Amino acid sequence: MIPPCPAILLTVNGRPGDPDEISVLWTFVVNGDPPQIGVSAGFEHQARELLELHDEFVLNVPLASMIEAFDTVDMNSSRVADKFELSGLTRGAASVVAAPTVEESPVHCECRTIASLEVPPVRKLFIAEVVATTALEGAVDDGGRLIVPDVDFFGMTAGSGEHYTMGRRVGNIGMTVGRNDIKY
Repeated sequence: MIPPCPAILLTVNGRPGDPDEISVLWTFVVNGDPPQIGVSAGFEHQARELLELHDEFVLNVPLASMIEAFDTVDMNSSRVADKFELSGLTRGAASVVAAPTVEESPVHCECRTIASLEVPPVRKLFIAEVVATTALEGAVDDGGRLIVPDVDFFGMTAGSGEHYTMGRRVGNIGMTVGRNDIKY
């Protein structure tokens, strides 16, 4: 019951001859500098096996306008061969890692796995370094800071199963010491 949880579409290459994978996985920040993230995949997820196989993936940050495609991907985990086709999302190519992107997403974080941990009874955590980030015009300012009011990001609320947009700004990291330069 920790709201909000990031709403993320993870993309990873498929096996040779199979389609690439899109999954909705639990995602969390591990470190800001250097940038590191974690994802949690259930043993039943196709993504878990593909993350173990490839060690590279992309976190695609969706917009609220993508909510139906997001839910289509989430509700068809491990059930269909090509979730790009099923959801109507556009497959792109990452700039550094060997993995697809979701072109409709305004932010792509390209990642390489640096550690993993099995968490009984049914999950595996993957810790990764972010090796490249791309953002569509209008998603970040010239200094690389997200422009949250201009981009309709959303999150999931664990404990209610609902999605909410980011809402209004209530502060920033370092505000109590007069800083506004911290981005992580």
